[in-house]
Amino acid sequence: MLKKIITLDGVIFIIEGPKIALKAIEREDLYQLKEWRNLPSFRMCFREFREINNPMQMIWYENQVLNDPNFLMFSIKFKETDELLGSCGLCNINWVHRQAEISLMIGWNSSYIDDQGYAEEVSKLLINYAFNEINLNKVWAEVFEIDKKKRALFDKIGFVLDGTLREHYYYGGEWWDSYILSLLKKDYCNKMKDSFNKKIQNDAH
Repeated sequence: MLKKIITLDGVIFIIEGPKIALKAIEREDLYQLKEWRNLPSFRMCFREFREINNPMQMIWYENQVLNDPNFLMFSIKFKETDELLGSCGLCNINWVHRQAEISLMIGWNSSYIDDQGYAEEVSKLLINYAFNEINLNKVWAEVFEIDKKKRALFDKIGFVLDGTLREHYYYGGEWWDSYILSLLKKDYCNKMKDSFNKKIQNDAH
C-alpha cells in the first residue's frame, strides 16, 4: 500500500506491507548500507566488485538516489520499529518502454536474501508499486549463476528466464553464467487473480 504522509518538510510517500515499510534513503542510512554492501558474501553477487568507501557511497546517494529520475531507491525498514533492514529499488528505468531493473539487498542479520519472508515481501511491494503505481510493463533482473538465493526468490515470485549469458561473470577463479529474468505486468496480474481465486475456493471449504 502506498501511504502519503504530510509533514512540515513536505509530502512523504511510504510503501507499506504487513511487516515492511519502504522509505526514502536518508543520509544516516548510508554508513550501515555501505557496511552491508561490502560484505564478501554480498559483494560476490553484485556487478560492482570493489569495496565501497564513504566518498563512493555519497556520490551514489547524491547522483542516483537524489537526482536521477531513472532510479527509485528505498530503504527497507521494519514497519513497527523503523529498524533498517537493507535497501531496494527500481533502477535503469526506461520511461518510454516502461521497464526497470529490480534491486534488492537484506542486510539485517547479514542475510542478503533472508529465509523469513522479508525479501519476498519487499519484492512484492516493489513489483506492485512498479506495475500499479508508476505503470511499468516489465520488471527484470540480472542474476549471476552463483547467486542461488536471489534466483530462488525470483523463481518463486514468478519471474521467467529470458536468456542466459554464458560464462559472463568471473569469480573465485571460475566463470559463471548470468541469467536475465523478467516479470510482465500481465503475468503478474494473472498470478494475483489466480491466487485470489484459490483463496476464495479454500475459504469456501
